[in-house]
Amino acid sequence: MSRYLFDNTAVQTAGRFSVLEARYDTASRAALERTGLSPGWRCLEVGGGGGSLGNWLGERVGPDGEVVVTDIDPARAASRPGAANVRVLRHDITHDPLPGDGFDLVHARLVLLHLPERLRVLELLAGALRPGGWLVLEDFDCGWIPVLAAPDDSAVLLFERLHASLLALLEQAGAEPRWGRQVVGAMLRAGLDQVTATTYAETWQGGGEGIGLHRVNTVQVADGLAELGVGAGEVAAFLALLDDPRFVVSSYPLVSALGRRPGEETSR
Repeated sequence: MSRYLFDNTAVQTAGRFSVLEARYDTASRAALERTGLSPGWRCLEVGGGGGSLGNWLGERVGPDGEVVVTDIDPARAASRPGAANVRVLRHDITHDPLPGDGFDLVHARLVLLHLPERLRVLELLAGALRPGGWLVLEDFDCGWIPVLAAPDDSAVLLFERLHASLLALLEQAGAEPRWGRQVVGAMLRAGLDQVTATTYAETWQGGGEGIGLHRVNTVQVADGLAELGVGAGEVAAFLALLDDPRFVVSSYPLVSALGRRPGEETSR
């Protein structure tokens, strides 16, 4: 299995999926719609997480379409069964053969940034498309999350220090936290055409739903932060700051990149 910094079997995982679905699913659905998503399409959803997007795709492609949802731990997606045309599989994209090819649409959100093999995986996913099929990759640019309001300067410094330590842990695990700003270029180099992207961000206020993602992530990697010299007192102060409505930070920008496999499109 690939090594992910965030353990999807941990108790905090439900909170992570909940925030991602609530704050980002609307942007992801809009990106997927831009491909011309239609009834009858065959779709591959890589890293299906909580299953919300896989089930939505199943509704959009209808009974004549097919959606294959994969994840290294598919339990959460499988616990929210969708229509009969949605199939959930245990699958590690870095090691296992793809569950088919000739897909009209392949989608992965917040997957490739965690993978040291991200460029090879991108090539693999592009190769799973039919001619004229669409690859949609969505990833964060974790390097751009400015603090927009804070009770004082020390709060800004605390947030920036803790977050920089979290990014260091991601990099140690083989992730590229700034992959979102690189994905368009990577898709072009992979030979895709009609490559475009949009970026979605919003404000996250202390005590709100979105900023809870920082809480979930921090609690889960507290041991790793300690190894980097971040003390328990700093972590506690950071978690308290996340509940302070005077503190406002930009969300992680989600870059939604679309690219089409060249070739003659088949009629549907």
